[in-house]
Amino acid sequence: MTEPLIAARGLVFARDGQTILDGVDIRVNPGEIVTLVGPNGAGKTTLVRVLIGLLSADAGSVERRPGLTLGYVPQKLHLDPVLPLSVKRLMTLTRRASRAQVEEALAETGAAHLMGKSMAELSGGETQRVLLARALLRDPDLLVLDEPTQGVDQSGQAEIYELIRRVRERHDCAVLMISHDLHVVMAATDRVICLQRHVCCHGEPRAVAGNPEYRRLFGDLAAEVAIYRHHHDHDHDLHGNPVPPHDPAACNDPTHGHVPHVPAGERMP
Repeated sequence: MTEPLIAARGLVFARDGQTILDGVDIRVNPGEIVTLVGPNGAGKTTLVRVLIGLLSADAGSVERRPGLTLGYVPQKLHLDPVLPLSVKRLMTLTRRASRAQVEEALAETGAAHLMGKSMAELSGGETQRVLLARALLRDPDLLVLDEPTQGVDQSGQAEIYELIRRVRERHDCAVLMISHDLHVVMAATDRVICLQRHVCCHGEPRAVAGNPEYRRLFGDLAAEVAIYRHHHDHDHDLHGNPVPPHDPAACNDPTHGHVPHVPAGERMP
């Protein structure tokens, strides 16, 4: 069996008398995309922070491959509006990088032209692309993304996940991410882990989508999830909108993969 990048067993984490993680086992293997899903308060962010060493578990163990390099994109970036921070400065705030390296990372995520802008000026989609570029400067073995489409409008979500897939292929890295975007994430991941303080179910997306525990947690939404692939034959702006050249008829065709929401009446196979 392939040696995992991160493996945890029996993780327990509690705060103020409340159990947040209860006997969680998880592993992330090289090159795979693993997505954590679960309702609010399920412990997803806490689990990620324990795995990467930002928090210590009360019980259980975490093993990381020796020399493992992590790239982390948090759910929220707290910036002081009184102290403007440029994109260029953010990119090198905690790690040295040449201008060429910064430009290359930003170009890879479609944000090269934002180099001189203030972070406070950016839209949600632009911010996520900059943060992803910053994580790529570390040339990570494992990208950890907490809600990578936070603040991104619905039309841009599939494009962000497509970008993550391309990054995984280009850098041959693994991805561990948290997501609430059930309508696209099931097509953007290799393995899904459904968390509700403990692991309710896990496996390949179609298998998880049909699991009674998954449906119990997400109710009717789970039954409406449509698995589809975002096929790409055109470009998008930073908000996820198609830009020329493209075929408007194709973009409006659900079979093309651009479905900003789950079509009414469509069910998981």
